[in-house]
Amino acid sequence: MKINYGHILKDHDDTIRQKSKKVDLPLSEENRQTLNNLLTYVRNSTDPELSEKENLRPAVGIAAPQIGIFKQLLAVVIHDENGNPIEYALANPRIVSHSVQNAYLKSGEGCLSVEDVHEGYVYRHARICVKGYDLLVDKEITIQAEGFLAIVLQHEIDHFNGILFYDRIHKDDPWKEDPKAVVIE
Repeated sequence: MKINYGHILKDHDDTIRQKSKKVDLPLSEENRQTLNNLLTYVRNSTDPELSEKENLRPAVGIAAPQIGIFKQLLAVVIHDENGNPIEYALANPRIVSHSVQNAYLKSGEGCLSVEDVHEGYVYRHARICVKGYDLLVDKEITIQAEGFLAIVLQHEIDHFNGILFYDRIHKDDPWKEDPKAVVIE
């Protein structure tokens, strides 16, 4: 199935809050295909021509629960400071350690599943260590992530527990400062 924006569950649908299950390894053909479809969406979503043609909204990551598949599968595509792509197609990713220090995106977070604007700081761990199976290298890997990659991975892994980014914004003081937090521009 080729995924487009019409397949994305939105936050007004309570289904998006469901918890996701781990998948068996080695991956079934169905789960391999789901990961490939997620990765293709993210890759193509930042190409203006493909995005328009295929009804894609730009994304740096997507998790299977966002398309109604409640399995621990996600895809991430970001670019390093030299413009080189960093890509993961992960099954059963889990955060095994993290920093005490927080970080947040100065411009705030967005999500394919959230159409309304939710302003405020979304604090996450500044550094994380993630373990999971990566389809792209066909083995279990360990990712030491910081900065934007750490934020994106935490955002996508949250979907496995039905957590959306705005759940992490302080309810009474959305702009509450953490002077020790790393600000990611």
